[in-house]
Amino acid sequence: MPTLIPDEQSKPGSDQLLSMSRKAVIEIGVHALNEIGAGSICSVCIKYGGSCCIGCRHLVNGIGCTTRNTSCTAWLCGYLKYLLYATNQLEEWNGFWRQVPGQSYREDDTPEYVTVDKSLHLRSIAKLSEALAADLQELATKHPAIGFIHTLRDKIDKNIDQLNHCKNDPKRRKRIERNIKALSSPFRRFQIELDECHKRIGENE
Repeated sequence: MPTLIPDEQSKPGSDQLLSMSRKAVIEIGVHALNEIGAGSICSVCIKYGGSCCIGCRHLVNGIGCTTRNTSCTAWLCGYLKYLLYATNQLEEWNGFWRQVPGQSYREDDTPEYVTVDKSLHLRSIAKLSEALAADLQELATKHPAIGFIHTLRDKIDKNIDQLNHCKNDPKRRKRIERNIKALSSPFRRFQIELDECHKRIGENE
């Protein structure tokens, strides 16, 4: 993991500021994605023609991304958002990236050094990702219509994003949460593993 350097101008008694390079910010994000097992989910979408990088000028066949940036590292598809939403880690992710300026679409204007007041800490949930990937593989096989799992991904993405706009509207929030629950109902393996994950956390507390 990249080392975070306390800002030289941080004052004793105040929230500690951390100065880190743009490169370190990207490395922190990539490390976190690896820790949560994002690759398992991405591989299924890519297999069925749903790579989020399609058409990007930085994508090279057989190599992958040749120019990482803060924007693409911070961006999550609907399935990765759901993974963090279901494990109560989505706000941790979003909170970290809200501190990083200069994000755009498939490129960034992020300064070479940025100052933040919190780093990124996500639990390792690779088993959950593997379970969700297995569910998606099964769905793609059962529903051979082109784009089925990608349409489902986008619907989940839209509903989770809407949650951010109804924090003061509990009725609407409950309705959206029911939508997310219905959309994710085919994720049988994931739900079983999530229950096991909750049990393990409870036993360790």
